[in-house]
Amino acid sequence: MTTRTSQKTQASPTTQAAPATASGAAAPGAAHRHGPRLPWAKLAPEVYQAMLALDAAATKGLDPTLVELVKIRASQLNHCAFCIDMHIKDARKAGETEQRIYLLDAWEEATGFYSPKEQAALALTEAVTLLTEGFVPDAAYDRAAAHFGQEELARLIALITTINAWNRFGVSTRMTPGRA
Repeated sequence: MTTRTSQKTQASPTTQAAPATASGAAAPGAAHRHGPRLPWAKLAPEVYQAMLALDAAATKGLDPTLVELVKIRASQLNHCAFCIDMHIKDARKAGETEQRIYLLDAWEEATGFYSPKEQAALALTEAVTLLTEGFVPDAAYDRAAAHFGQEELARLIALITTINAWNRFGVSTRMTPGRA
């Protein structure tokens, strides 16, 4: 999500929830609904405002195009359709090309399309977002540290953490793409 001052109203869900098992998970073979669950920003406005402030602080001084690439990539990894949609639109407004947006999911294979600094930021984004080994590998951190000064690196880590939080709000409440 970006530092927008208002969030579009979410529609009320009209479909029924899939039957659940004792653990609360959908029963095997049961359909799960994809409509919005609740307008969290309206219901917890102080949290929403705090997130906007955190987002603004995290992105301060970072290249706007790099910010959007990081937000899109984390959102892709987290399957947050709302944030992917929003940040692709924001990336275009920031001057990002269609080709680089399309190739972002395969940035490592798209040699020559992303600068070494952008590649380092994307590698760190993946490491922080996935935490596949329970920690951020030294190689990913060191790669980013070689391209970003300490303050910029601190903000990059804050940016990655912030977009992951936004993604969790979006995915857990099933925010609908196209409403930003």
